[in-house]
Amino acid sequence: MKITILDDWQHTIPTLACFARIAGHDVTVWNDHTKDVDVLAQRLKDTEALCLIRERTPIQAPLLDRLDKLRLISQASVYPHIDVAACTRRGVIVSSYNFPGQPSWATAELTWGLVIAAMRRIPQEMAALKAGVWQTPPIGMVLRGKTLGIWGYGKIGAVVAGYGKAFGMNVLVWSRDAAREQARADGCAVAASKEQLFEASDVVSVHLRLVDATRGIVTAADLARMKPTALFVNTSRAGLVAPGALEAALRAGRPGMAAVDVFEDEPVVGGKHPLLAMENVVATPHLGYVERNQLEGMFARIFDQILAYASGTPINVVNPEALAK
Repeated sequence: MKITILDDWQHTIPTLACFARIAGHDVTVWNDHTKDVDVLAQRLKDTEALCLIRERTPIQAPLLDRLDKLRLISQASVYPHIDVAACTRRGVIVSSYNFPGQPSWATAELTWGLVIAAMRRIPQEMAALKAGVWQTPPIGMVLRGKTLGIWGYGKIGAVVAGYGKAFGMNVLVWSRDAAREQARADGCAVAASKEQLFEASDVVSVHLRLVDATRGIVTAADLARMKPTALFVNTSRAGLVAPGALEAALRAGRPGMAAVDVFEDEPVVGGKHPLLAMENVVATPHLGYVERNQLEGMFARIFDQILAYASGTPINVVNPEALAK
């Protein structure tokens, strides 16, 4: 089969052990990124199986209608970037393994790394030290005894809450009813309201899926309730925050800091994003799930889905109607 892998920005996928599973197939790996439909249509014109790395490239009807040879899209996790209806109409199978019941340990660990880096100003002090300056203001803060606010007590939020407890923090949760009950069972305090979560917390970390109901759910008013010494953390999706609200809140001084791993339009190149110009922001280029062990597990499933399709028994099919076509 002719297989194409998009958006391998760090030149990693061919170095994974599982890459050997598709030996003998005609594989093309693209290391750059484009959303240009004309460019993608040219690159993918002979592709039969397309491998995606999460939501990096949207696959919508205008592109799909130009890919006559495409038969399978193989990926892992959620698929809001794929026009599944258009795939079904064209007989393109979408196979996606969703890792049921398993948190993204890599994302949870990166979240905690950002919390520590921001609260102790590690990136800023590193930059100052390399520039010849010894200890710069303002001074950092310890986590022990402070309140960690978790909005979204799902698989990742629960792991981050556990890290907070290990660091001696008081964990305060706001989430759906069932998740709040689980948080109580796990020994966490539950906020009386979303407003209280933002007002009382020294660190607020959001762990929500981005769907229509959660887009822009973190408002300017929410951020304005935070302490001037507080930290806002987002390793989930940038779209959870109302457009421009975080930048404006940081300029207004509430919260005093932010740590982000996600941006509205990715990848961000050339440093062209207002958050990257702020001294009180620690930012990383969407590294949450980007870790060798996690990519190994992800692509083992992605390649298994391709092999299953090639053998005539597709697995993890999200649009079974396409099988009839």
